[in-house]
Amino acid sequence: MYEIKCNVCVVGGGPAGLAAAVAAKKEGAEKVLIVERDESLGGILQQCIHPGFGLKLFNEELTGPEYFGRFIDEAEKAGVETLLGSMVLEVSENLVTCINSEYGVCEISADAVVLAMGCRERTRANIVIPGTRPAGVYTAGTAQRLMNRQNEMVGKKVVILGSGDIGMIMARRLTLEGAKVEAVVEIMDFLAGLTRNRVQCLDDFGIPLLLSHTVVDIKGNDRVEGVVIAEVDEKKKPIESTKKFIECDTLLLSVGLIPENELTNNAGIKISPVTKGPEVNQFMQTSIPSVFACGNVVHVNDLVDNVSAESATAGKNAALFAAGKLEKKDAIKVEAGENVRYVCPQNVVPCDGKVDLYFRVMKPNKNVKITVCDGENVLFSRKAIKVNPGEMEKATVAVDGISALTVAVKEV
Repeated sequence: MYEIKCNVCVVGGGPAGLAAAVAAKKEGAEKVLIVERDESLGGILQQCIHPGFGLKLFNEELTGPEYFGRFIDEAEKAGVETLLGSMVLEVSENLVTCINSEYGVCEISADAVVLAMGCRERTRANIVIPGTRPAGVYTAGTAQRLMNRQNEMVGKKVVILGSGDIGMIMARRLTLEGAKVEAVVEIMDFLAGLTRNRVQCLDDFGIPLLLSHTVVDIKGNDRVEGVVIAEVDEKKKPIESTKKFIECDTLLLSVGLIPENELTNNAGIKISPVTKGPEVNQFMQTSIPSVFACGNVVHVNDLVDNVSAESATAGKNAALFAAGKLEKKDAIKVEAGENVRYVCPQNVVPCDGKVDLYFRVMKPNKNVKITVCDGENVLFSRKAIKVNPGEMEKATVAVDGISALTVAVKEV
């Protein structure tokens, strides 16, 4: 068995893993190792050739490869080591087990571990669409990979189910390649992704967005021949009288993302029932003190810039833990109040300084007040013209001497 020792082991070499590894090095960790199952670093951004990345972090607009390329350069200069083509099988308190074609089974002993495995797409099986099982049904991310990395066109007449960001971006991408996107169909009565993507990817190209609609049947034998859509009622049940057939040869699914947490579950780390990711404190520390987590494995972010910032926090604190400078301390649960679906971090250790709380609302609203309270004491308050579940909100609060935290979004 091949054995490796390091101070910080990062599982995953996407944008989260890269940012965490660079931060760990900057904080003084002598040996930082990234374990990545792909043959190259960059994760999902390798197929994201569209611009729009880096606006917050670098104050300029970059494509996905340009964005992660900057982190790869930083990692190489800092001396971050990599183990590519390696599938992690198990994570425990100070041990990561993986398989590698060159070394076989590898055991990596680490003073601290950072989980940065990202997320995966929900599939047709997850949402149970009736109909036949022809070729031409893809998740939006699979279609993106086929087109942008493998130069394969997925279809010419397309319907997209779900208004997630990847789906809207693929609507534009397909249109630019000459395909006809018949409609983007969304079961909710509000947009699932960023407003800017609706404007730039749908409105600018005249692609219809049908809210409160869903696909109720897929037609075709060898290949998709069309889909049946219908309007849904307030209980999300299709209204029979509104059924409509749309001829198409391809159906893309952009119906949500699921954090990749099989390793986390098997390690016995506490999982949030809402985000399906590990519960963390402001140091991105999980219920196992030596294991940290960051990026979409914790909760699905809307901007990669936020992923990088959050992951830098995880990498920095993993390095501090490895050096014996960070202990696991009692934390206070952060409660999701009125119209708040979840808050991350879920736990906060009272200490000097301020903490960034990221959260999503449950439903769209206008003219609201966002508050963070410690009992009756208001620690943070600001008004917002509008809030939407597809867009992350943030509140920064001082946590010295707190006894409870509740985040709420109320109508003014």
